[in-house]
Amino acid sequence: MNTHIFSDQDILEQAKLVLQMEAEAIQALKSRLNEDFIAAHHLLINCQGRVVVSGMGKSGHIGKKIASSLASTGTPSFFMHPAEASHGDLGMILPNDVLIALSNSGESEELLTIVPLLRRRGTKVISITGNSHSRLARVADVHINAGVEREACPHNLAPTTSTTTVLALGDALTVTLLRAKGFSADDFARTHPGGSLGKRLLLSVDEIMHSGSQLPINHINDNLITALKTMSEKALGLTAIVDENDRLLGIFTDGDLRRTIERFSSNLSQMTIGEVMTSNPISVVSGSLAVDAAELMQNKKIFGICVLNRKQQLIGAFNMHDLLRAGIV
Repeated sequence: MNTHIFSDQDILEQAKLVLQMEAEAIQALKSRLNEDFIAAHHLLINCQGRVVVSGMGKSGHIGKKIASSLASTGTPSFFMHPAEASHGDLGMILPNDVLIALSNSGESEELLTIVPLLRRRGTKVISITGNSHSRLARVADVHINAGVEREACPHNLAPTTSTTTVLALGDALTVTLLRAKGFSADDFARTHPGGSLGKRLLLSVDEIMHSGSQLPINHINDNLITALKTMSEKALGLTAIVDENDRLLGIFTDGDLRRTIERFSSNLSQMTIGEVMTSNPISVVSGSLAVDAAELMQNKKIFGICVLNRKQQLIGAFNMHDLLRAGIV
């Protein structure tokens, strides 16, 4: 292997050429989409079992991504290596499943070994190849032609453009299926509970709020200085003022303190918290989504907020720092 020295400009030009070739291949594929794609969609949407994706080599790597995308968007799916299928794993595929077989040449012996067996069992097969006259194309129930004029590889050998088009086709099938199934952002979050979207769409205010002994609480006749001590101890930037039944009457925040000092700097020690609190403060109900609370706080330009139960009793409070720690904002 002989190493060539390229200028920085040559490197960029080569990279741009690869991207251009792959983009043009996808555009060409777009113009060729026809009833075969529709037939594949209907086979998948009506599948009563699972979608099994299989392919050798680079096609296998693309297949793993397609299977993962389908599984995460409401279509139960998994990847099966075709060589392993011939050595026992074929028993994992049932008659009500659908197989998506990937092969650029359409002549992968490993796939051609298992596809006829599966079809005899009743399993439907979708093949995606670069050759509509290949054996795999002919033996499948539905064939989608993903052929490209040439690979982006300068020797027209390394799978580059061909794998990109198959990946794009997999995305196209995934998106048409999720839309047909009415798969929502909430559904997506439930399959991604560990991701940032899952947190945003599933985390409730109850999971981030301060409660019990951590909750800063005062009563309406408490001295202002006493209330300030409560705020300092709980370090939430606020204190909630409640009645004898724990119903929320008002809130006093760090911002309220600054405004109070500006107005009544001379006799703060004589004041009660009820005289300077913000009455009927904005609050959220237990069970509310944290993302909705964050939007409310941002719109109202407030730093902290109280959480009430269905009886309008105070049960918790949190601030923007808590939302930041939870990854909501």
